Amino acid sequence: MNKSIRPLALVSLALLGVTALYASDITNSYEMPDASKIVEKDLIDGPTKFTMPKECKLDSAEAIERGKYLYHNLNSKSAKDPLPKGLDKPKKDEVKAYGNCVACHNIEGAVGGGTVGPPLVDYTKNMIETKARDAQFVYQKIADPRIDNKETSMTINLTSKMFNEQEVCDLTAYVLQVKTEKK
Repeated sequence: MNKSIRPLALVSLALLGVTALYASDITNSYEMPDASKIVEKDLIDGPTKFTMPKECKLDSAEAIERGKYLYHNLNSKSAKDPLPKGLDKPKKDEVKAYGNCVACHNIEGAVGGGTVGPPLVDYTKNMIETKARDAQFVYQKIADPRIDNKETSMTINLTSKMFNEQEVCDLTAYVLQVKTEKK
């Protein structure tokens, strides 16, 4: 071996030895928890089929107002308008997640409505014309859209318990209302 290369080879071998020593020591220096146990509480059940409760008041002005609030706000901390009657105020220091549906779906009166999800402008008119997407369909899509689209990016609201049944009813009422707002 060339004399000028020999010291470099020795340094390299020494570094490899130190690296191997540290690699084996590191794995013994702390406990490796079972990650599946840690994330278990965060896992969401598989796609769940829901039936819209008979108590859903889709023509209630209060339900529509609550649905509108949920639809257009990200969470209780960043909400712009006062909490409508019937929505629970979050506990102290708690931030309640809302739908922020407008981030992906455009709808009448939306400011900066998204284009990732299908537009919900004139939804009721289009629903009547197509005779396809009734209140149960909308309720299911909001509750757990994975039931007919396993690859969806939409939030899983009822299965994950982000929303309760009443909040899903309120959002359904808002989407299905006959819109009279200016476009």
